[in-house]
Amino acid sequence: MKNENTIFSTHDLAVGYRNGSEQVILLEGLNLALERGKLVALLGQNGAGKSTLLRTLTCDAPAMAGQIKVDGKDISSMSQKDRSRLIGLVSTERIQAGALTVTELVGLGRQPHTGFLGRMDEDDRRIVRQAMVDAGIIGKADSYVASLSDGERQKAMIAKALAQETPIIILDEPTAFLDVASRIETMRLLQTLAHDRGKAVLLSSHDISQSLLLADELWLITTDRQVLTGTTQQLVADGAMDSLFNNRDIHFNPNILDYSF
Repeated sequence: MKNENTIFSTHDLAVGYRNGSEQVILLEGLNLALERGKLVALLGQNGAGKSTLLRTLTCDAPAMAGQIKVDGKDISSMSQKDRSRLIGLVSTERIQAGALTVTELVGLGRQPHTGFLGRMDEDDRRIVRQAMVDAGIIGKADSYVASLSDGERQKAMIAKALAQETPIIILDEPTAFLDVASRIETMRLLQTLAHDRGKAVLLSSHDISQSLLLADELWLITTDRQVLTGTTQQLVADGAMDSLFNNRDIHFNPNILDYSF
């Protein structure tokens, strides 16, 4: 439910894509809200529409219907620069930045504040360094992005979003390429950004257990393409966790906060 901490909201939003002249709707009638200081996990099976929803929320894909608002303002009326000062995005797409060092890549996150030429002052450089420390990639600061492992590259992209210093951070599968320890570290980092720095953080994930343990709220895309929202406790108690997958042999086990056969 919307309250004074709500910074990001959708109103009767429909998301999907165009196939020639045909409009394909994946999810519709979405009235969702992100609050400052909360970590929200978006869960659903492959093909449910998670990535399409995130791309729409960040204006990387057009909405099929409805509105998206940031602090009460329609996001479609904002310039790209204004949006980039409000929303930091970490996507699953591989960027072509192999010739850059990690520090240079993370420094690109300062562009909404420094301009296209990217002339950074001492304060900008401090922010970039702290972002690398927070993301656990400071040890690779002088390494070329091309030399990084998939997990290290993902950490560098998270650091870039941190350097952007936006009140909202949206991440598409941020732990997909990380080992178990790094996944936990990343989820705890995102929780810290929400709780200690007051950011609104939304991530999609297949890591059910960590999401349920650490997220303040869940957005569940069910098999009938509804989006249910609530705390882990609420959704587990309502039996909503068993609506994520089509396979009837897969059941949610509340004792381990994960699925089993």
